[in-house]
Amino acid sequence: MRIATWNINSLRARMDRVLDFLERHDVDVLALQEIKAKPAQLDLEALTAAGYEVAAHGLNQWNGVALISRVGLTDVRTELPAVPSYPEDETGVVEARALGGVVGDGLRIWSLYVPNGREIDHPHYAYKLRWLEALRAEGARELAADADARVALVGDFNVAPLDDDVWDREFFEGKTHVTEPERAAFRSVVDAGFADVVRGDHPGPGVYTYWDYQKLRFPKKEGMRIDFVLGSPAVESAVTGSFIDREERKGKGASDHAPVVVDLEF
Repeated sequence: MRIATWNINSLRARMDRVLDFLERHDVDVLALQEIKAKPAQLDLEALTAAGYEVAAHGLNQWNGVALISRVGLTDVRTELPAVPSYPEDETGVVEARALGGVVGDGLRIWSLYVPNGREIDHPHYAYKLRWLEALRAEGARELAADADARVALVGDFNVAPLDDDVWDREFFEGKTHVTEPERAAFRSVVDAGFADVVRGDHPGPGVYTYWDYQKLRFPKKEGMRIDFVLGSPAVESAVTGSFIDREERKGKGASDHAPVVVDLEF
């Protein structure tokens, strides 16, 4: 089974790219982030005609996640347990940042769009850390219930766990994505029993999944590695290969992220 994750930065704007990507790489399951639409706003006819089921979760023109599968899609969940709302007051809502479902032969896959954090002294930064703690708790709960559970936590984590994961560590000094609390929160998810199943085949430095649209970051190779596939032990042992499709960052109308693709054989 071939799974992939991709921050698409508007599904409506890039539906043709998604369809081409699915066909070109023969993808069975695609997790999307930043679909930027409510489900009712999406035209899914071409996907369903191609044999895919779709589950989407979006509340407005921001955020939003989806799962696209041609190997079944059941037990769909649109919220992580205990995930915080934002803002954390009476006006806050639980944003559309997580969507889980069971695909293939019992693989629970979560499409995740971790909060950005904005600035270190911004309330969104504290919200990001609490959100990651909710993710860690859910992952730990799944593996405590069944150590052999097939679980994949995939998506845009908005954290660069290592200095090699950014093009210039000094440039990011005092900025989000690279602070020790964020990295510790990411490590806590890994320590709950989830391995980065791509890094071993594609170590850094210079292996990135995101390049800002501004200042010619992509042609200058000034990127970040913030998109991951974290697998439970049962998933990690099933990995037969992986790649980052950097070509998808090229051309007119590209997302600012590249897809991450993993092959599994259970």
